[in-house]
Amino acid sequence: MQWFFGLSSWQQALLLSLMLYTATALGASLVFFSKSIGKTAVTLLCALSAGIMIAASFFSLLLPALEYQSALPPYLTVTLGFLFGGGILILADILLCRRKKAFGGMGEKNGLMYLAVTLHNIPEGMAVGVAVAAAAGGEGAMLSELIFAFGIAVQNFPEGACVAFPLRAGGMSRTKSFLLSQASGAVEIPACALGAVAAAFITGFLPWALAFSAGAMIAVVCSELIPECFSGNKTIASAGILLGFCLMMILDVALG
Repeated sequence: MQWFFGLSSWQQALLLSLMLYTATALGASLVFFSKSIGKTAVTLLCALSAGIMIAASFFSLLLPALEYQSALPPYLTVTLGFLFGGGILILADILLCRRKKAFGGMGEKNGLMYLAVTLHNIPEGMAVGVAVAAAAGGEGAMLSELIFAFGIAVQNFPEGACVAFPLRAGGMSRTKSFLLSQASGAVEIPACALGAVAAAFITGFLPWALAFSAGAMIAVVCSELIPECFSGNKTIASAGILLGFCLMMILDVALG
């Protein structure tokens, strides 16, 4: 583990981004073993992902952002960054909906879902990169960010499956469904490295970037994951969100 701590921030971020991508690809690879996934399983997977992302946004992004000093009071910096991140995702969602006829063989619903997942993976990757830069120089803080990245990877696994199976059910081949799904996670690699580099070299960028990433993640949870999981069994959806939140909270607080 010491060799990892000895790497530069962008190198650490790059390695962690590969872990995030691998988790997405592994989830997408399940499409080779089955044509479809049950509605109950989709509900549970989406709910777990939502709970994990909510907890990660709070414990790993917003709380650390409040600890940094900036030109504005910390609470104002975090509030503005959070609103900006969420606003960007809402605006992007509106623009995607207006272009819903341009999804080719994916179909309207699957195309929107695919683009939404791909888009939210960008700030998600940046969040990990920024968190790595924020932890630079301290092994204890770095361990906490490793746990944060692991939590994101855990939710990337079902996310990959939730993208691949609808594409397969819509008539795509297993190979094409897998390739498109893993590509949605591949965007986290450059985003993660970019977040680490920007946070390391731009003074005052960290609290803004952390809050921005949190706002973007919460916007995705509210617009995509929660509606999807609550369209099924509400009891399973509620239980899944609670379990996902507790899992990430334990990883971040108890072990970090």
